[in-house]
Amino acid sequence: MTTNEGKLTKKDFTSDREVRWCPGCGDYAILATVQSLLPEVGARPESTVFVSGIGCSSRFPYYMDTYGIHSIHGRAPAVATGLAISRPDLDVWVVTGDGDGLSIGGNHLMHALRRNVNLKILLFNNEIYGLTKGQYSPTSPLGSTHKSTPLGSLDRPINPVSLALGVEATYVARSIDTDRKHLSEVLRGAYEHRGSAFVEIYQNCNIFNDGAFAAVKDKGQKEHNQIRLTDGEPITFGPDNERAVVAEADGSMSILPTEEAGDRVVVHDPARDEPTTAFALSRLALNPTGPTPIGIFRDVDRPVYDELVREQIDQARSDQGEGDLGSLLEGGNIWDVV
Repeated sequence: MTTNEGKLTKKDFTSDREVRWCPGCGDYAILATVQSLLPEVGARPESTVFVSGIGCSSRFPYYMDTYGIHSIHGRAPAVATGLAISRPDLDVWVVTGDGDGLSIGGNHLMHALRRNVNLKILLFNNEIYGLTKGQYSPTSPLGSTHKSTPLGSLDRPINPVSLALGVEATYVARSIDTDRKHLSEVLRGAYEHRGSAFVEIYQNCNIFNDGAFAAVKDKGQKEHNQIRLTDGEPITFGPDNERAVVAEADGSMSILPTEEAGDRVVVHDPARDEPTTAFALSRLALNPTGPTPIGIFRDVDRPVYDELVREQIDQARSDQGEGDLGSLLEGGNIWDVV
C-alpha cells in the first residue's frame, strides 16, 4: 500500500491479487472504474476501506490496494457503520449485491440509509444469485424462470432505488457497469457527499442472467430507453429527445411525446428536500426492460449520524467526565448468582 504524497494513479489502488470473476462479468468494468476514479478525486489508499458481505461482488476488497473487510452475509452495512463512527478519518465504502444487500442484508441496508451514516454503498444488481449458480434474487422480475423457480418466480421484485428513497437516503443514484463516463460521474458525486450515498449499478451476469439489461445497454436500444437525469434540465430522452417525462395529477409520472407534453415536462431537481418526486421517477421502470431513469435521483444535505454520535459522546464527557466501566458494570441493581 502506497503512503507517498505524490500524485496517485490507478496502479496505486490496484492490488496484486489475480482478479477471479467469470470472463465477461460486469464486475470487471466496475472495478476498473473505481480504481481509476479514486486517484482523480484525491482519495488515499491508506485512508480508504472497502467492506463487503458475501457474493460475487464481495470479492471486491481483494482487488483494491486499500484496507478491506470481507465480512459476513448481509452484514457489511453494520460493520461499516461501526467503522465510520469510530474512524472518521477513513473513507468507508460498502460493496454488496442484490442478494447480499436486499435479502439477508435488507434490514442492515435500510437502517444504514435512514440513519444517514457517512458511507458510500455500491449495490451491484444482476437480478440473480450468481455465486450460488443461478437462483432468483430479490430483484428478479416477476415470473423469472431459474433453477429455484422452474415454474416462474411469484415474488414481486424490489426496486433498489425506490427502497433507498423510501427510507430517505440522502444520495441515491443509478448507473450501468460498462458506461464508465456515467458511472464515474455518479460515483464522484457519491464520494463528495456527506452521509449515506447509495448507488445501484446494473451489472451483467453473462453466465446466469446474460442480457438482463440489454434495453439500457445495447446499441440500438439504449438510445431509446435511457432516461438520463441531469440537474436543472427537462427530462426528455430518445435519439431526438422526442419523448418526455411528465407529472400526473395523482403524483405519479408518465411518458408522453415531447410535442404533446408542453409545460408538463418535469425539470429534474435532485436537491429537492422532499423525496416524493424522486420516488415517482424511480417508479417509471420496475425493471429495465424499457425506458429507465439513470443518474442521480436525490442529493440533499442532512445531519450525518456518525458525526452526531461523536458529538453526543463529547458532550457526555464534557458534562460528566470520563466514564468508569467498572463502576457502570457494578452499579445499580446487581445480583450475585451462586
